[in-house]
Amino acid sequence: MRIATITNWAYGATVALTIAAGITMILASGADRVERDAVQQRDRFDELTAQIENDLSELTDQARLFAVSGDPSHEIVYSRTLQGIGSIEQRVNRLRDLGAGEQELHSLKDALTQAASLEDEQQAAIAAMRKSDADGARRIVFGPEYERELERAHFQMERFRYLLDQRSDLAVEQATVASQRLRSVSEVMVGITAMLFLFVLAFILKRRILKPVVRLSDVVNRLAEQDYEVEPPQFSHVDEIGDMAQAIRIFRENGLERQKLERQRDADWAVRELLARMAQRLQGCESVDDLLDIVRLFAPKIAPELAGRLFVLDASRSMMVCAAEWQGPLGGETSFGPDDCWALRRGQVHIPGSKLTDVPCRHVAAEAVSATICVPLAAQSETIGLLVLQNLVPAHEPDEAMIAYIELMSETIGLALANLNLRQALRAKALFDPLTGLRNRHDLDETLARLAADADTSGTMLGCMMLDIDHFKALNDTFGHDAGDLVIRTVASVFASVQQDQDFVFRYGGEEFLMLMPGFDEAQAVERAVAIRERLGRLKLAYHGQPLGPVTVSMGVALYPVQGGVRNLIASADAALLRAKEEGRDRMVIAADRPVMTGSIASARRAVENS
Repeated sequence: MRIATITNWAYGATVALTIAAGITMILASGADRVERDAVQQRDRFDELTAQIENDLSELTDQARLFAVSGDPSHEIVYSRTLQGIGSIEQRVNRLRDLGAGEQELHSLKDALTQAASLEDEQQAAIAAMRKSDADGARRIVFGPEYERELERAHFQMERFRYLLDQRSDLAVEQATVASQRLRSVSEVMVGITAMLFLFVLAFILKRRILKPVVRLSDVVNRLAEQDYEVEPPQFSHVDEIGDMAQAIRIFRENGLERQKLERQRDADWAVRELLARMAQRLQGCESVDDLLDIVRLFAPKIAPELAGRLFVLDASRSMMVCAAEWQGPLGGETSFGPDDCWALRRGQVHIPGSKLTDVPCRHVAAEAVSATICVPLAAQSETIGLLVLQNLVPAHEPDEAMIAYIELMSETIGLALANLNLRQALRAKALFDPLTGLRNRHDLDETLARLAADADTSGTMLGCMMLDIDHFKALNDTFGHDAGDLVIRTVASVFASVQQDQDFVFRYGGEEFLMLMPGFDEAQAVERAVAIRERLGRLKLAYHGQPLGPVTVSMGVALYPVQGGVRNLIASADAALLRAKEEGRDRMVIAADRPVMTGSIASARRAVENS
């Protein structure tokens, strides 16, 4: 027999069995509907029976409560409930309409008749309460006769419910048996249909569909697990299986591309997060050293395939000086002029080793030209530094996204460096005198307190020297303020030239200067003062060719803790300075061992100035 004939016979038998199974399922559904109707009827019977019992209990409770409390509200509730339940015939007819049998209705009628007799006794009790016969009313509704009648009424209701349940259970059971029998027949027919269908599949479809589908299923499962390395099978025949294989190949290619994009996206997010964290840390930098540490930490992580150097502009020499490097860049100069870099000339990123021909920078080593990227650091159109990067993997050049991240990193570093430069400039203006370059009095108190604490800790002394230019007012009046400024700058230079690393020199005000000398005793302070006088004595100052004459100074020295507390140190040095002026100027005086009062210093200073 031909395969086509077998297929046609199997198809016909499958259709016939399917129709028969459908008819059987329809019959089973009808039996299920009968079962559901029986269950719903039983539920309605139960609901009406419960309502009748609730009405009976409600009437009894209200009558008893009225007999006990005499509260008229209970009589009102009783009357409303009695009016709402209707007559015996009405309630019997409601159940008859729902399909109750004569035997069941007869039992219900007996129960309702019994309930009606209870209602008569309840009304008798209510009437007795109206006549103020509370004892009589209670005897009626709480008496043994009433209780027996109430029990009989409940018994009749239970008997009626039993009859209903018995009939409903029988109907449900019959419907269930019929439904199960029909379903069993339907299941047998479905099973035979399935066997025929499986026969067709095993005999015919296995050769052309099963094996290819199994192979494609394995590929699909691996693709579902995002294993895009799997190779889908190649089918030469043109049919649905071939179309499915082609669709799976397209899906795999799309998955590979999507996986690549996801990896790139994750890498981009990681770089962006590093850039954001780097920017946050750069905002908290207090010095250029902090900035360099952050750049060394984050730059290799943002661009792991690039080594680099960070150059900072040294404005005093007009040179780019290497301040930091990472990942060992090749060769190159550590300092060079801005004109040696094309990125600084053009103010743009310069990549001489790219596909386009370009001019190499002179500061880059010859062996690293093809792998170098120069990125200028600028703020408000002013060049402040340079980022020089070298590709560690020449075969893999940075893509456009990495170039964009490098530019963003350079902008972040440039902005942070500009902020630090501005902060240092503002700090210099706040802490240093513009005429002499010495510290002003802005942080004198803080510095003095710190040095005094160090002296207490180490058990050493702290020297304080105050210096004042003699006859400065007369010199200013004679030669002018510019000449006076020249003298102040010169004396400040001499005063600062003798200091040691741990010393602090201040312009105290006008022509007065102050020096704090940690660890100095009296002999060392005297030696320092002698050195200052000797250097000033060798000066030959002239202004516009006109000699200014000899420049002399008066100096006062005080020692902590010899002169008392740290607050008295400057006052004691000032008092010694005034004594030097009173004794003829051009000399140094050591402060007295006792503390000096500020008021006496002020009066003595006025006296000296007047003289």
